Amino acid sequence: MATPTGDVVAERLRVVQDLCDRGEPLDVIMRTVRSAGLPPDERRVFDAEVLSGSLGQRFDQAAKRGAARRRELVTLFRPYLAEVDQGVKRDLPVARRLAYHLVEHRPDEELIDGDALTKVITAAAEPSKRIRKGLRWYADLPFADELPHDLYRLRRSDLVPVTQIDDIVWENGRLRVDGYAYLAGLSVRSRRFNRATVVLRGPRWLPPVRMRTRRTLAPEATHAAREPGCNYDWSGFTATLSPWPLRWRSSLRAAVSAVRRKMRHRPAVQDTTTWRAEIVFWSRGARATGLLRGASLGRTERPAGLRIKPRWWVRPVWTSDRALQVVLQPNRAELTGVKLDGERLELTVFLPGRTCTKGHARLGGHRMHADFQPVEGGTNVLVTLAVPALLQEKDGRRLWVEPKGDPAASVMLGDALEETRAQVGDREITVLGDRRDRVVVSAHRIRPVITSASWDGAVLELRGEYPDAEGARRMSLRHRSGLMYHADMARSGDAFTVRLKPSEMERFGELVPMPSGTWNLSVRHPTGEIVPVRVSHAALPALDETRHSFAGRGYRFVSTRFDVPVLMAEESRPADEKGVAGTHVLRRVFYPAQRGEPLNDSTVYVVNDGRHYADSVRAIYEERLRRGDDREHIWIVKDGAFVPPGPATVVRAGSREHHAALARSRHIVTNSFLPAWFRAREDQVVVQAWHGTPAKRIGNDLPHMSRDPRPPVWYRQAAEVRGWDVLLSQSPWATPVLREAFGYKGEVLESGLPRNDVLTSPDREELAAAVRRRLGLIEGKKVVLYAPTWRDYDRKNSTVKLDLSLARAELGADHELLVRAHPMQAMPLVPAEVAHDVTTYPDMSDLLLVADVLVTDYSSSMFDFVATGRPIVFFTYDLEKYSSRRGLYLDLASQAPGPLLSKSAEVVEALRSIDTVAAAHADRYEAFRATYAPRDDGKATARVVDHIFS
Repeated sequence: MATPTGDVVAERLRVVQDLCDRGEPLDVIMRTVRSAGLPPDERRVFDAEVLSGSLGQRFDQAAKRGAARRRELVTLFRPYLAEVDQGVKRDLPVARRLAYHLVEHRPDEELIDGDALTKVITAAAEPSKRIRKGLRWYADLPFADELPHDLYRLRRSDLVPVTQIDDIVWENGRLRVDGYAYLAGLSVRSRRFNRATVVLRGPRWLPPVRMRTRRTLAPEATHAAREPGCNYDWSGFTATLSPWPLRWRSSLRAAVSAVRRKMRHRPAVQDTTTWRAEIVFWSRGARATGLLRGASLGRTERPAGLRIKPRWWVRPVWTSDRALQVVLQPNRAELTGVKLDGERLELTVFLPGRTCTKGHARLGGHRMHADFQPVEGGTNVLVTLAVPALLQEKDGRRLWVEPKGDPAASVMLGDALEETRAQVGDREITVLGDRRDRVVVSAHRIRPVITSASWDGAVLELRGEYPDAEGARRMSLRHRSGLMYHADMARSGDAFTVRLKPSEMERFGELVPMPSGTWNLSVRHPTGEIVPVRVSHAALPALDETRHSFAGRGYRFVSTRFDVPVLMAEESRPADEKGVAGTHVLRRVFYPAQRGEPLNDSTVYVVNDGRHYADSVRAIYEERLRRGDDREHIWIVKDGAFVPPGPATVVRAGSREHHAALARSRHIVTNSFLPAWFRAREDQVVVQAWHGTPAKRIGNDLPHMSRDPRPPVWYRQAAEVRGWDVLLSQSPWATPVLREAFGYKGEVLESGLPRNDVLTSPDREELAAAVRRRLGLIEGKKVVLYAPTWRDYDRKNSTVKLDLSLARAELGADHELLVRAHPMQAMPLVPAEVAHDVTTYPDMSDLLLVADVLVTDYSSSMFDFVATGRPIVFFTYDLEKYSSRRGLYLDLASQAPGPLLSKSAEVVEALRSIDTVAAAHADRYEAFRATYAPRDDGKATARVVDHIFS
């Protein structure tokens, strides 16, 4: 497909995208699309991009939203499509091509009142079957018997290359590239009729270079594929390259360039020649070409170069869009010396084979004076940088030298020069090479630098240097979700050592494995600044980046983005459970087969998709154990999040055993929605112990759930609710709310919430003491728990709205502050010296048990906490906004069992005089408890177990 050319086309595409993103009316968008001002060539490029991109997406949305939207769609699109070049429409992706053809040629009544457009759009959203007829491939989409056969032919825009590079190394002077590559939707089951060739294409007239390529077995390609039912096992490849074809082509280009410069009376200049790597497919009759992109994390991101002669290198490099290139690069300028002299940083650069006396240097975008001194064999250049100015810079900048009359030369790190880290007070100036050995100068807070990483069994040991001021430091490991772990740094002079066991990290007194994902390393400076950790460039070649497996999980310590260390964790899964292909077989084949087997007398327990051992589900399980129920108990556990006590069987979420357990267990107890592939059997009993009485609107009561046509989540909820047999309710008030919100017509058990029994248990003091010890709270201090709900319109905001520093200063040392953010909200930024962040504590009931005062807003915790009789303060700084955007089921102003406050200072003042505040709201508190929690009397769990399992 054509690519955007010219500023006018790009700007108009941006305008259309912006209109679509803002949800502007379709007629406004179409006026912009059809506006004049583009010459024919640019108009074709624009039409191709907009029809396959933003306008095509708006087309899909409108076609699904009822007859009125489809009428507007047909009215506005048909005249525009009549103006579009036939070649543009022919080369669109097949689903778009087909939908637009229907708009142009089908009667209005069929398009508006029928489902023709919806059928095509729905079928295109699913992985479509590819059909070969002769040597051509076609898509299996609706109306194939009614429309021209050529409409369904797969063209270049449909033959999408998928590539992944796993390794790039030099062997015996040759470059070897390993990875896999295939055309999405076309299986590659064997070597037959399956060819791929890596081709390097250089500047314009230079002949391309074909790398010697052979296919290899790569089952991981099938596991990583997004298309179910496709087999890409033989999509692997190994391509090798000798530098010689690059050298003579580069020499030829250099000779032509030298002649051109000489004709302009300028001396010849050595130049870099760049080849982009493409892969050419010929697979079962389909032929396509695509860029070779996608580097695996670690060593593949930083491929080494090969010096082919003095100051000449062949380097595989990655572009910003992760495409592979190979460059033949001369070192026109080399850094040979670095000297810190007071407030001056002196950099000495050597220009080999070039004599000049004038020029400039450039650091990033800053041009500066430089001294050029001819010497034997070239020119020495002295660049002087002011240290105070450098220390004000925030980002690293590349160093360039600009000899007069010559193009600027990027300064490369000399072979004999080590990288420099010069300490200036509590900051450092670094002169380092990047992944292409280009010199980068930066200044920042002194950073820990890892010089070695080794595994001692399951323990990862990191050693390095950190010449910062003495004092205790902790290395933080942060997940992208915001979850953090900390490990102590053992320091000796400038050296440090960190030992951690990823399979057993401490979390509130328990040892749990690190959740799957990528963990970034940093250190918090005493000033509060977060200082990133880096890997020494000298340590990179020998860094152990292999996968290490312990207790069913795999861990890798890798350096990504060249020198940024990360720890990667993942569950170990069998090959037949990996990727979309594995889950497709489990859901479409294995699970239906298991549903036909006899039921087992077992119970499956699921809390928040298997992430927690908590809530009413936990209470029901423990009550059954207390009664000696010896039937099989199965806990679904996601990502090794917990190990349930007692004789329960632990099943990994998403596994084959998970599908079998949900298909064949008689009872299923959950507190949220079950997987979308689950369908309850007639003789199964699904107990929905929903996670609390809702204060904010949920389910069908949300505005988007009532639009026409219904959103996909409406159908998802309806299918889920049909499988429920018993819904637990906290009160007679909650029952109709839950029924209406979920459209539920089945049995409701007004038992109270089992999770709240602990709040009125005779053993609550002993249980609370155990929780306090687990949280590290000092006995005798008053505990204030701040537990706000989430804002679906501001989920990524990690700011704690309550002024914790003010609360700490005003309440004094006899108070403990706990902050519990909602799991759907970004992890909060809680200073450890001010408050305890208990967001990741597994069970909210434990926190309510130890809290002396609850500060909340619109959270369901208000209904639970009244069982304790302890005071509640409402911090409702956005009550009007939240009520209008999300909506509430109750009028807090007249019913809340505590004061509604809008400022942090007011909340702190209420906490200081909490006894007076509680007394003032005593009557409303009792009325609130009688209305919303009448059955939270410590016997809710017994009522549930008696009703369902006896």
